[in-house]
Amino acid sequence: MPTEQELIAQRLEKRQRLLALGDPYPPRVQRTHTTAEAIAALEAAELVATDAEHVEAAPVTVVGRVTAQRVMGRAAFLDVRDGVGRIQLHFRRDVLDDFANLDLVDLGDFLEVSGTVFRTRTGEATVAVSAWRVITKAIRPMPDAWHGLTDVETRYRQRYLDLLANERARQIAMQRAQVVATIRRFFGERGFMEVETPVLQEQAGGAAARPFVTHHNALDRDLFLRISLELHLKRLLVGGMERVFEIGRVFRNEGVSYRHNPEFTLLESYEAYADYQEVARMVESLLATVAMDVLGTTDIHHGDHEVSLAAPFARTTYREALIEYAGIDYTQYPTREALAELAEERHVAFAPNASWATILDALMSEFVEPRFIQPTFLFDYPTALSPLAKKKAGDPDHVERFELFVLGYEIANAYSELNDPVDQRTRMEEQAAKRDAGDDETELIDEDFLVALEHGMPPAGGLGIGIDRVVQLITGEHSLREVILFPAMRDRDAHVADRAHDEDETPAEPSA
Repeated sequence: MPTEQELIAQRLEKRQRLLALGDPYPPRVQRTHTTAEAIAALEAAELVATDAEHVEAAPVTVVGRVTAQRVMGRAAFLDVRDGVGRIQLHFRRDVLDDFANLDLVDLGDFLEVSGTVFRTRTGEATVAVSAWRVITKAIRPMPDAWHGLTDVETRYRQRYLDLLANERARQIAMQRAQVVATIRRFFGERGFMEVETPVLQEQAGGAAARPFVTHHNALDRDLFLRISLELHLKRLLVGGMERVFEIGRVFRNEGVSYRHNPEFTLLESYEAYADYQEVARMVESLLATVAMDVLGTTDIHHGDHEVSLAAPFARTTYREALIEYAGIDYTQYPTREALAELAEERHVAFAPNASWATILDALMSEFVEPRFIQPTFLFDYPTALSPLAKKKAGDPDHVERFELFVLGYEIANAYSELNDPVDQRTRMEEQAAKRDAGDDETELIDEDFLVALEHGMPPAGGLGIGIDRVVQLITGEHSLREVILFPAMRDRDAHVADRAHDEDETPAEPSA
């Protein structure tokens, strides 16, 4: 078996021979049909043919990458694949003066071929080649002779090889595009305007997460990569836009695992004069619409579970769920010290400088969230956990917020948005005090946002949904790395040693 370097040397020698015959990297091709269109042309001709034994479609020119080769003396069969499918090619020595040049073609090369489409005795649509040329000579051999690429490390680091070798990888990529297209159409049909907000920000607000920091040379100051879309979208509500949404990348300077990528795609929407109950109904409709458009059903098979995305989803409250599944009523533990002691008794880990809210969230993550396999709305969060949500009428200790969980992880997060600028300033100052005390997963004070809020923002319902999580749900994949084309990876040397930590890292959650 030749080594990879020997195979590369052989291909480079063939490249030189091709260069002597012409340019194996031409700037233009003359494609008339995709592979799917060529097959469809044959099928159309068959429908009107009077002699089923001798049907030929109109001439075609197709292009694609060679995925199979079978040379048999006076004839050769090659398969080429383009972006929509595959078709077989038939080369005959007595038809082609340059038949011998097929020796210069390897798996992975790109060809342009012209001819007529016919059906072989085995029933396969095939191009009878009358002219052909190499349009890209591949220098490196393809993975595993096209039988599939199974090494996970290679699949994630060299996604192009994964897409070449694995039909499943291509299917996930296409389904992701369908999910995003459906979401855009869903919001557009409801009168939402799609907008764009800054990635580089002076304050990384809108969520409790550590930001990435970069330096702007011309301005000579540090800026942050955004951790959410929220605060700029709310500025647009102040400016009179009543329904806005954005689908964009956000960045959180946290760990890397099968549940967490430091950059991910987030959808956020804001609707004036709506509350969190209305947003919940919209989310039910959204997820059902996505499932129907992409899969044709609201019933999803995910590992050992069958999940239904048909409305209505189950509903409970934060307090009720923690009492039911953990026997903990957090109102009985009003101080940080009391809650910390309880967490230690229950063997729930938390950072030494964690606040009451952070410890409570750890208890919820440990005992409750994994129980929500079917879609479940968790309503009415403690105020301490939600510095940007409106307080419930008559209950200042809780806010109008929900999170949606499916298969034990968060899909959506929504609020009745806080629009009282005095209350908002007070809560941001409280969060800043926690940060000063060492809890770095807290909200920042954004003075410009507070000034905008002081100009008046209408009552509104806000929503955040992690697109990667939705794609993971729709495709039935366990790992986020399968649904992100280019996931973040550790250094190769550190990857094996650190792989065991993947299961323990805390995922970044969408914000609203």
